[in-house]
Amino acid sequence: MKVSGFTFIRNGIDYDYPIVEAIHSILPLCDEVIVAVGNSNDETLSLIQSIQSDRIRIIQTVWDDSLREGGQVLAVETDKALAAVASDSDWCIYIQGDEALHENGYNSIKQAMHENLHRDEIDGLLLPYRHFYGSYDYVGTSSKWYRNEVRIIKPGRGVFSFRDAQGFRKPPNQKLRVARVKAYMHHYGWVKEPAAMQRKQENFHKMWHDDQWVSENVIASESYDYGRDVSQLARFKGTHPSAMLERVNRQNWTFDTDIAVDRRTVKDRLKSFCHDRLGIELGYKNYLAAR
Repeated sequence: MKVSGFTFIRNGIDYDYPIVEAIHSILPLCDEVIVAVGNSNDETLSLIQSIQSDRIRIIQTVWDDSLREGGQVLAVETDKALAAVASDSDWCIYIQGDEALHENGYNSIKQAMHENLHRDEIDGLLLPYRHFYGSYDYVGTSSKWYRNEVRIIKPGRGVFSFRDAQGFRKPPNQKLRVARVKAYMHHYGWVKEPAAMQRKQENFHKMWHDDQWVSENVIASESYDYGRDVSQLARFKGTHPSAMLERVNRQNWTFDTDIAVDRRTVKDRLKSFCHDRLGIELGYKNYLAAR
């Protein structure tokens, strides 16, 4: 069984993406990892080239900066990386530059790959998420954070990245049918040194909006204020992926919040009750979970 990994990155140093950690977190499961490195203003290409592994294959890409609606450019770059995976791969593991797969889930993923390899009705595997906010000590618990997403797919089915690269679809525009795997993906997109987070915010919104919207809606500052957009959080009591530990240990800023304050809306409370007590997942889902 052959497994390919794929990801994309641009300006990973300037915006402090844990892209090296992301790649290392899936590398033990992969026979190859395709990294689409976009035209950057920093030394991102050299950073990826410095990773000591003969399983990493780099393709250089040029981003279309005119794509400024709905994060479409992120899906385009994802598809470039996916198109470069080996033609004889049985599975493909996708990871974004601000994610890391926890090694506690490796065996579950391997087992799920074997069990579902010849199930034609299964297009991919669904992973649960932990979303960190402000620091490595807090996880989001409100409905603004998606609980699960497709991160492992079967290639050769015309699967393509959907919208802003959050998930995948297959032609003509069908949701993937997926099997659930208890293997946590950690999302660190909202955990950066505040100055780097501010730079990311000022740049990231340009993939969704025009310059006027950005100037009117993104607060100009030297550093990002995590307190101004805080949602319902919980103290994280688990462990981080081993690939992330060095980064976690060198955190050089502080963030604290009163988690006793209930910031949930009525909608949030209803969704939490249905999920936690009834096992029902309400809201939009970009997949079809197999029984």
